[in-house]
Amino acid sequence: MAGGSDHRLAWLAWLETERRYGANTLAAYAGDLDDYRIFTGGGDCAAPDRRAFRGWLADMNERGLARSTIARRVSALRSFYRFCGRTGRLEISDLGWLRAPRPPKSVPKPVSEDEARALLAAIFRRRGDDWAKQRDFALLMLLYGSGLRISEALSLVRGDAPLGEWLRITGKGGKVREVPVLPAVAAAVASYLAVCPFDGGRDSPLFVSSRGNGFGARAAQRLVEALRLELSLPAHVTPHALRHAFATHLLGHGADLRAIQELLGHASLSTTQRYTSVDEAHLLRLHRETHPRAG
Repeated sequence: MAGGSDHRLAWLAWLETERRYGANTLAAYAGDLDDYRIFTGGGDCAAPDRRAFRGWLADMNERGLARSTIARRVSALRSFYRFCGRTGRLEISDLGWLRAPRPPKSVPKPVSEDEARALLAAIFRRRGDDWAKQRDFALLMLLYGSGLRISEALSLVRGDAPLGEWLRITGKGGKVREVPVLPAVAAAVASYLAVCPFDGGRDSPLFVSSRGNGFGARAAQRLVEALRLELSLPAHVTPHALRHAFATHLLGHGADLRAIQELLGHASLSTTQRYTSVDEAHLLRLHRETHPRAG
């Protein structure tokens, strides 16, 4: 198994250095490959095996894995074998058969404008330290007001604090983009920094926990979940839903799809176009609810 382990480590190193994959994606891909190796008896993945692959697909379906998860796992396995073939680690001839059923296109589920306002207002009604409330408000304002991914917002350091009109973000795959900072967002961040009891310097995390360490993604998820339950909001209200809301609300107010693509950092316009389905659904519902002949 040593050879397979070496191939695995080399592949993960390539994904990190050449493809610029983040820690979460690397962990997911490593787990995907390991799932295949466990299914095949802990082997070293010496060569692509059609029979083993088909059995793995059937096993994942029997376990009830989502089609999107299966598609990602197959993508990871194909990436691993392509890397091994390209670098001469394994003899690879044809991988055309190594594919999963196409996952269904998911439609983003944003929060409504009223829900976003309620979520932000509820922060200051909670118990706790004032500085922590200011932190939570500034963080959620960044997600909703600038469309950041939660990982992007939490990776900011004090030297990057969005206090001006623009913020430079390094997103997925190392892609750099500039996003505008609303005055309300900048004011929220400034208010938080003014009362934050921790200051580790320009390179310290912008958003910190009660111990002065970096505020984690799980903590942000728990925060939004608690607010959601307090307000009896739908289950799809998550930190990422605020990013969806940023895009959908811009689109609903007439923003150009290409501009939204740049703001979100999407590599493909087709990814951004999913938001048109959300906006069309909203318009149809609004038409049915308000048109005088709808009843």
